Amino acid sequence: MRQLLLNWGMPAPQTLANFVTGSNVEALALLHKIAGNDNLPLSERFIYLWGDKGAGKTHLLTAMAALPSSRLITAQSTPVDFLFDTETRLYLLDDCDLLSPEQQIAAFALFNEARDKNGILIATGPRPPASLAVREDLRTRFGWGLIYQLHGLSDDEKIDALTQAAQSRGLTLSAGVIPYLITHFRRDMPSLSGMLEALDRYSLETKRPITLPLLRELLQLEQN
Repeated sequence: MRQLLLNWGMPAPQTLANFVTGSNVEALALLHKIAGNDNLPLSERFIYLWGDKGAGKTHLLTAMAALPSSRLITAQSTPVDFLFDTETRLYLLDDCDLLSPEQQIAAFALFNEARDKNGILIATGPRPPASLAVREDLRTRFGWGLIYQLHGLSDDEKIDALTQAAQSRGLTLSAGVIPYLITHFRRDMPSLSGMLEALDRYSLETKRPITLPLLRELLQLEQN
């Protein structure tokens, strides 16, 4: 039962449209601009996004990676992924603090080529560039362009986002279901959204309304 419910269906694709903006309006607006504009000034071609785990850094890079002529680069990427080529417009470097010394050298070279050949590079990390434990020349490159701190959602913002998601699915939730969910389950939005989907499925299978007792029952199943 637990596996059927909580692994049911494929997770929704991560897009700019379904990123819950919260207080990250300016950063999201710039990403939309990059997605639709090939003629950007140098100051907008290098972006560094930082924030705590769950703030949405990987969500945003995954969304941008769906654009044509883009490439997502992580600590698991091969050396060839760090090479600049004229077919790629947008380079997306996730979790740059996890790069090996060799990858840091390759990332430094990629920055220089992207600058000289009109590429765009967006990098993410857990801290501002000056606090990153990477080689000094690469740390300097991360500070070249615009730097945005991504802020996670407040509890009220999570409640609003999940309420809107429930309404879009046509769900009727008893009072207190969503506040209880965000205080008794994993707090990141992908997990919360997945549990809301599982709750909808469980309600249909058991032919019971979505109430606090139903949610508690499903959370208990999830823990077993």
